[in-house]
Amino acid sequence: MTVRLDYDLIRSRRRRRTISLQIKEGGKVVILAPFHTPKWEIERFIEGKQSWIAEKLSEKEKRAKEAEKMFLPGEKFLYLGERYPLEIRESHHKEPPLRLSFGNFILHKDCMEEARDLFVEWYKKEAKEKIAERINYYSRSVHLFPKGIKITSAKSRWGSCSRDDRLSFSWRIVMASLAVIDYILLHELVHIREKNHSAKFWATLESILPDYGKHRRWLRENGHLLEL
Repeated sequence: MTVRLDYDLIRSRRRRRTISLQIKEGGKVVILAPFHTPKWEIERFIEGKQSWIAEKLSEKEKRAKEAEKMFLPGEKFLYLGERYPLEIRESHHKEPPLRLSFGNFILHKDCMEEARDLFVEWYKKEAKEKIAERINYYSRSVHLFPKGIKITSAKSRWGSCSRDDRLSFSWRIVMASLAVIDYILLHELVHIREKNHSAKFWATLESILPDYGKHRRWLRENGHLLEL
């Protein structure tokens, strides 16, 4: 039996010759098709993909549950690729409400209701410092200099490079290992020279970071873990 599927249809006037399918953030299904593709052909394509779509949506739901945080004692939080358990303590006016100390995240007991906001604030501060430091180092190394760096709250777009060479990075990447962070930073730095994902772009990136592929795969397979 065919199940009715809600989807967004994008028709392209460019040289697209085939129909393709993407599953976006939040489980939204997007169909990309050549402009003059008849509706019946699109529906037939979707019908043939229903089992695959159901499997992928189930995987996304499972990953979302895996990443969901409850902010309870003993729960582990990623930072620079390592997992640190959360410890709840009585408040002390001389200490920040959340800190990383001796292998544990320490959260004040009376701040539990605002735990997520405190973690986001903590991660943003760390991301700003770490990213600026490493961009400064790599810029001089590869002679590619951004005109500015911005920290965002993007959930799946780890980094971007604007037309005027301003770089943006999600604070979430500070949860990943330094090797993965460096891949993201170098990826965007190379975009200062090559604004698209052409063969020349990937060749340039490989000349700088020969094993970039394994970090790219890690993000594709584990990026859902960089969430609160």
